[in-house]
Amino acid sequence: MDFRTLPDGPLTLCDVTVPACLLGQKGDLVRTDLSIADGRIAAAGGTPVAMNGAMAFPAFVDMHTHLDKGHIWGRAANPDGTFLGALETVAADRAVNWSARDVRARMEFALRCAHAHGTRAIRTHLDSLPPQDDISWPVFATLRADWADRIDLQAVCLVSCENVSPDGPFAHTADLVAQAGGVLGMVTYDVPGFDRALADFLAMAADRGLPVDLHVDENGDPGPGTLRRIAEAVLATGFDAPVTVGHCCSLAMQDAAEAQRTLDLMAKAGINVVSLPMCNLYLQDRVAGRTPRWRGVTLVHEMKARGISVSFASDNTRDPFYAYGDLDMIEVLREATRIAHLDHADADWVQSVLGNPARACGFDAPSLSPGASADLVICRARSWTELFARPQTDRIVLRAGRAIDRTLPDYAELDPLMETP
Repeated sequence: MDFRTLPDGPLTLCDVTVPACLLGQKGDLVRTDLSIADGRIAAAGGTPVAMNGAMAFPAFVDMHTHLDKGHIWGRAANPDGTFLGALETVAADRAVNWSARDVRARMEFALRCAHAHGTRAIRTHLDSLPPQDDISWPVFATLRADWADRIDLQAVCLVSCENVSPDGPFAHTADLVAQAGGVLGMVTYDVPGFDRALADFLAMAADRGLPVDLHVDENGDPGPGTLRRIAEAVLATGFDAPVTVGHCCSLAMQDAAEAQRTLDLMAKAGINVVSLPMCNLYLQDRVAGRTPRWRGVTLVHEMKARGISVSFASDNTRDPFYAYGDLDMIEVLREATRIAHLDHADADWVQSVLGNPARACGFDAPSLSPGASADLVICRARSWTELFARPQTDRIVLRAGRAIDRTLPDYAELDPLMETP
């Protein structure tokens, strides 16, 4: 149960703890009052409710997920926990099981989890190698309409750079993305022909007026990778739609001077970054019989210091790329804080799950200002250490000022989907 039952009607949450950056103030945490009326944040008034310092946040934005892959672990477990094991296992499962019915049921399950935890906007990548594009994109369109009053949804196509060509099947996929108002995406590798594929990719996005979102250098190779070439191409072509890069793991393994040059180009190009700390900690540097030597995350502190927008997100959920997770952004921020040492650093890292991903994706920015929708997540914790020490399972989630039912769906609901041919 939630730690507090709130009355209906206009109210004032007296003495809540809020990150100062969400109020346009300097510092870390501040104690204040929040008033709610007619489903929106109000200037004042309403029934006073003593909150005893409970922490309050706007509802969260999760800008990098894979809803179409989610919750297949029961029938498609990663055999060895490696990245290659994940790729091969997902490909095999997709070929046999990813019907429209299967994809929709698992995506719906995931959305119910995210909603219960307090997420209000999600960007999901969709495996789009034909014929899966013609299956998953119509499913996404239906779900986006069905969930419009609960979670804002965006989708990104996901194909490998080897499959990108204006003369091949990817042109049809790009048209599907454009028709859905989506985002053009691909996975980048340092392979022969990459620069040609990148040029074609950006041209196809520009022709259709689409933003782009790329899976980049998700490995521990200390070589040059593709990130710098992406930044150089954006600058050289004048591509002016939003550009997001995810993962960028290998940057942390590169020579410091080389990494700094890449970071400077990224800042100049205005590229957004999303780091996926839980999945990358799980997959990267996994060698049987040996303890991992690094954490898998990219250079988030160095990026932020250069003015690069950095976000954190859920990534995969209970699939071969990550066996765990529940699309809970408090968990994401908690683990990002531990893995990337966000504590003892800037006081506004909470924007990495709020304003930064909203701006990168074009969602409405989460706000606590008067007039904003009263979509709030309230936790009994009164400080960061209390927030991150426990999972906050008794949090309150408000949508338009009213507490929602936070009952999570039962995994048993997915059992029929685990009965594979």
